[in-house]
Amino acid sequence: MCDLLRDFGAMTEKVKAMERRLEDSEARLRDSETRLRDSEARLRDSEKRLTISENQILDLKNKEGTKVIFSAGIGEGDFSIGPFNTDRTLIYRRVIVNIGNAYNEATGIFTAPVSGVYYFNIFYHTGPTHGVHLSIYKNSQLMVVTSEHGSSPDRNDTGGNSVFLQLQPGDHVYVRLAANKYVWGSDHHTTFSGFLVTQM
Repeated sequence: MCDLLRDFGAMTEKVKAMERRLEDSEARLRDSETRLRDSEARLRDSEKRLTISENQILDLKNKEGTKVIFSAGIGEGDFSIGPFNTDRTLIYRRVIVNIGNAYNEATGIFTAPVSGVYYFNIFYHTGPTHGVHLSIYKNSQLMVVTSEHGSSPDRNDTGGNSVFLQLQPGDHVYVRLAANKYVWGSDHHTTFSGFLVTQM
């Protein structure tokens, strides 16, 4: 009976030792699972940050890649455009450059392809008879004007104006010639130009 009790006590100690080892193993397993979950969370966070960075780089590349530059002359030969009975949108037919194809040489209208700040300028040449009055419009809103009154002693006049405009995609910019005024239709004297300064 003593031997049996001694063996039972030894077995009990072995079972307790095995239970302790099992508990220790379970604790280590739980710790490993926690570390694994933390690692997975850090990995997901790193992947999100990487995706955000890649998107920011793509946005920068797209902004840098958008080029809008145009310049055009009247291109009607060496004679005057106008005078007309009503105001007219001028069509600058001789396109010198049109990067981004935002200027339409058939209508004389520039259409903004992207949101941003744009710069526009106009220059003209005119004679003494009727004078000149040119206006840059954004959509239907008058932005800037340049003009010269006709005067016989002053045989030829030149002038111009420029403006920065904040535009949204689809906004139109164009030049209007006032009624009873005219400009010289040369390829080289009367021009309309513009470019994208910065996207927004």
